[in-house]
Formats: sequence, C-alpha cells, structure tokens
Amino acid sequence: MSRNKMPNPKETTSSDSNDSQNKDCNPRKVRDHEDSHSGDLPNLCTPDSLPSSPPQNLSVTELMETANEVSKMTIAHEIVVNHDFKLQEVNFSPDSLESRVKETLHTAFWDVLREQLSKVPPDYSHVIKLLKEIKEILLSLLLPWQTRLRSQIEEALDMELIKQEAEHEALNIPNLTTYILGTMAMLCAPVRDEEIQRLRVVADPVHLLREIFRVLNLMKMDMANFTIQRLRPHLQEHSVQYERNKFKELLNKLPGSLTCTTEWLRKAAAEVSTSDLSPSSSNSETNGSPLPFSSMAAREVSSIRSPTAVLNQAYMNLLRWEHGREYPETLLMDKARLHALQIEVNQLAMIAAVLLVSSSTCGSGVFSSPGCGDRLKRVTKALLEGLPDTRLDDVLMDISNQIHQEVNRILLQLGYPALSTDKASSLKGQLRSLAQKDNAVRILIEQRIQAFFRCCLYPGGQNSNNLLQGLASIQEELLEVGQTFGSLIHHNRQVFGPYYSGILKKLLLPEVV
Repeated sequence: MSRNKMPNPKETTSSDSNDSQNKDCNPRKVRDHEDSHSGDLPNLCTPDSLPSSPPQNLSVTELMETANEVSKMTIAHEIVVNHDFKLQEVNFSPDSLESRVKETLHTAFWDVLREQLSKVPPDYSHVIKLLKEIKEILLSLLLPWQTRLRSQIEEALDMELIKQEAEHEALNIPNLTTYILGTMAMLCAPVRDEEIQRLRVVADPVHLLREIFRVLNLMKMDMANFTIQRLRPHLQEHSVQYERNKFKELLNKLPGSLTCTTEWLRKAAAEVSTSDLSPSSSNSETNGSPLPFSSMAAREVSSIRSPTAVLNQAYMNLLRWEHGREYPETLLMDKARLHALQIEVNQLAMIAAVLLVSSSTCGSGVFSSPGCGDRLKRVTKALLEGLPDTRLDDVLMDISNQIHQEVNRILLQLGYPALSTDKASSLKGQLRSLAQKDNAVRILIEQRIQAFFRCCLYPGGQNSNNLLQGLASIQEELLEVGQTFGSLIHHNRQVFGPYYSGILKKLLLPEVV
C-alpha cells in the first residue's frame, strides 16, 4: 500500500527580540509573543472573621480536592517568591530502590516491543500506540497560532493511515522517526539540539523510540518552564488576591482555624508588652522609607502593643524558631525557606563573632594584611557547614585550632613571630567560649544582626547603611539574606494582613471584640 508523501516540517513564525535572552530555556524555532488574553483570577474576598465552628469531616474525595488546591496554591506561591523556580527532572540514585524498579519496568517494556518487531510478520500494535502518544506530545508543544504545523503533524502522523500500513506490512518506521526528529528539532530549545542530532544516527528502532520519548519528556519540561517564565509577571500581579482567596477556601474546609498563627502572635504580643525597647513601630516609616535604627528606637514608646510592633516581633521570631514548635499556618509554604535563612543567619553570626574575636586578639597588624580576613572567613565558613547537625562546641574546637594555625601562617609570611603560648591559649579559649549563649561577643553580634533584620521588614531597609559596626565581614551575605527575608515578609504581610489584623484585634483589644 502506498503512503502519501510526508510534508517537510516548516512553519512561518513570528519573532520576538525580547525573547532572545531566554533562548536556552524557551522553545526557539517557533517564537512566542505576549498573550493578551490572560484569564482573570477570582475576585478577592477579604475575611472579616475567622470560622466560628469546626468544619465537618471530609470525605476522601474532598480530601483529594483539598490536596489538589493546596498543591496549586503552593506552586503559584513558589513561582512568585522564588525567581529561580523551575521544573527539573527527577534523578534517583543509581543504587536506589526507585531507580532499580524504574529501570526494570522500562527495560521489560522495551524488550516486549523488540520481541513484537522481531516476529514474522512484525506485530506493530505497541508501535502504533507509541506513535499516537508521540503525536499527542508534539501537538501539546505547539502554540495556538501554529495551525499550519499542526495540520502537517496531523497529516504526517495520520493514525488511521498508520494502522492500515501496519495491517498491510507496509509501515516504514525509519521514515516516521525521521519526520518526528525533524519536528522535534523545530520545536526544541537550543539546549536539546545536540541530543536530537545524536538520535539521527541511531539505527535500532526500539532504542530510537525509547530515546525519542526521553527527549520529548525533557522538551515538555522546557515548555512548562517557559510557560512559568512568561506567566510570572501575571502571577505576581494577582498573587496576593489569589493566595488569600485560596487560603480562605481551605480554612472553610480544614479544622484548626489558625490556632498556630494565633499562638505565634500571642507569644510576640507578650514579648512586646514586657520589653523595655521595641525598635519597630507603626510610626517608624516616613513616606514609605525606614527610619534609622536610633530614630526607630526613639519612637518605640508609642508603639508598645501596637499591631505593627507585635507583627514585626512575630516575624523576627521566625529567625530563631525553636525546633519542634508548630509553624503558623500562614507561613507553612515558606517554612523550609525560612528555616534555611535561620541556619544561614546563625552561621553568619558565628562567622562575624569568630572574626571579631580573632581581630581583637591578634591585632590589626594581622587583619590589615591583604586577604587575611577573607582567608579566615573561608576557613570558618567551611567548618560551620555541618551545623546544626553537629555540636557547636565540637565545631568551635576545630575552628579555634584552624584559626590558630592560619594566624601563625600569616604572621610568618609577614615576617612576624608566631603567637606566644599565652596569646594562642587566649585566642582558642575566647573562640571556644562562643558556644555559650551568654557570651558577650556572641550576644553583641546577634543583637546587631537582629537590628539589621528589623530594618529589612520595611521597604528599602536592605541596605548597607543599616549595618552596625562589627558586621562588615559578612556585609555581602547579610544584604543578600536580608533581601530574601524582606521580600518573603512583605509578600506574607500583603496576603495574610487581614487575618493578622483580626487576630491582633482580639489579642490587644479584647474589650472591644
């Protein structure tokens, strides 16, 4: 049976010069343009009060639906707050159970296909199913206006015609795979070009089909990441409304009614009310800009027990969260991110304390030499990488010994004698004493870092002008962490502000409620 000649896969496309900078992750042969018909998100429904009674028990179907909604909300949140977010291929360890099971099943599947094609006459039943799936994937990678290419794929991979050819033993698999590879080359991102080129020389049809599916899955992931990249500005514009709306729907289904969030704010309110100094206030901003730390402190008298002071204290408490304590419901999506920031802040505080002690003990002569501070910083940072899984006492023991060796090495390079026994003993003792929570140097550094992060709670607060003395050695890292922390808090305050207002009103003004 003869087969109609397959068309050469060519498509006239529009170009967008603004997309050239994203060519490694975006479909390249068929250029995109701005979608001006984005769907509207649901209208914002601001909660006036929390649910007064617990919801009914959920059925399995309702639980599945709720889990799906949580998943959607989490992905949307991740896209907005994490600018590096992208889908990635899951790679199991070669020795893992998952990897062995996956490889066994895949090998068995392709072995069956090989047996079918080796029969006389060949059995094309599995091949037809695979070709149909390949066709569906290729069509899914097309953009709406690519009607011509869509028609070409429909004609070249006409499943009815393929079935007829298979029945008459006239199915030409090499011709079909050649067309498929040509179409893939048109639709793929540049990063996939080499892989597709390598497939063109594969002669074994079974191995070729297996590799085609592997690369198609990568192309699907590329397209998903490209879509995420293009949707991010739209999501950022509507994320506050979307997340707040979704969260309200979840509250109506799930029990708890913000129990952990209420406790989190209650603890912060108690801390603010018993504190002699609360360097954050509802009046500490002028025209949207943060006041210097001293100005904020001067105004704190009027801010005691103010909702802003309590909420800011609650946010600061996230940087010293106790292990095992339940997280506020409103921050669960950022729990891992904030925990990582907490670990990083603790490490930076220890690095600054170690360098401050070393500088004061060894003198400015050593630290004024080029690269000395950076050298000791790298050593300290490397040894702190194991925290919090290892004991701080053990880590500081190693740090004190290593700092002693590095200082002596630097002194000898500068032509000075090594540290005396007494001075070396003093240096090691002071460094090891940093393990104590009441250590004066440690407390000083931690307080100054906390002061900086309080400034980060305000727009524009993440700048070096808000860094106090003693933090110069970790300035770059602190500014980066402060930027991340400030962005997370700003987004969280926008989304969940109405919930916090309702809870704080009950906590601070119970007689009014």
